[in-house]
Amino acid sequence: MTTEFLIVEAADAGIRLDVFLSKTLEITRSAAQGLIEAGQVQIAGLPAKKKYPVGSGDQITVFVPDARPCTLEAQNIPLEIVYEDRDLLVINKPQGMVVHPAAGNWDGTLVNALLYHCAGELSGINGELRPGIVHRLDKDTSGLMLAAKNDAAHQGLAAQIAEHSVCRVYHAVIVGHLRESEGTVNAPIGRHKTDRKKMCVTADGREAITHYRVLAEYPGFSYVECRLETGRTHQIRVHMAHLGHPIAGDPVYGVKDKSGLKTQCLHSKTITFTHPISGETLCFESDLPAVFADFLKRLQ
Repeated sequence: MTTEFLIVEAADAGIRLDVFLSKTLEITRSAAQGLIEAGQVQIAGLPAKKKYPVGSGDQITVFVPDARPCTLEAQNIPLEIVYEDRDLLVINKPQGMVVHPAAGNWDGTLVNALLYHCAGELSGINGELRPGIVHRLDKDTSGLMLAAKNDAAHQGLAAQIAEHSVCRVYHAVIVGHLRESEGTVNAPIGRHKTDRKKMCVTADGREAITHYRVLAEYPGFSYVECRLETGRTHQIRVHMAHLGHPIAGDPVYGVKDKSGLKTQCLHSKTITFTHPISGETLCFESDLPAVFADFLKRLQ
């Protein structure tokens, strides 16, 4: 069992405890309610109630049960391994691959492939359905991501991501031209109020910061670099759409553009981090996928 210690910030004061836990721990609301009902959430040392409105400065203790043994199927799916040692892997994920099993995608995922490649030796912190997964990429986002083989590596990598010391640089093609050649989007992101499959910029969302720089401009499109300071779900896609320049080919946050793309042009190109066990600084870079590279050539 692991223990999470949370302190409520002023911006979250007044919301229900289960909503606060869902947002802060990035779990479903039903999972948060399950923890509360099981007596695994305490405020000031006393069991909490799910409808309790959290107050600024509240100190909340959450006891998270250990992951159950994974029962997912290991599948021999080819992986592009950029780096691997006894503690972690850096993978170049292709477009179209789902990271972990969920409704509608119970196999054929990156997790199924990792279970086969690593013979089941993956961290268990993220639970039965997400062994080894430290952070995620959307199904149609390609590029570099980290996976942990043991809990010590997972905790070390997760801590770096939480303190924003992992440098993740993405390349994207966006619709239109930005007003400034570089800048920062600092806009909180939360779940869309009516479409639960989408995220949006919302005042009650979680802090989200994206730094961008224009690399080239073409008629109707721009080639940009985005560096994540935080890592919210769909962050770059939501932030670019918020600026009025969605990712080219994005079927969810985009517009009917003239790209002719059937998938989005968003690629996790570079990742730099400190090895959680050895302390060595590691940096990796990956090539753009063929669809992305071919589209850039057409624009040029």
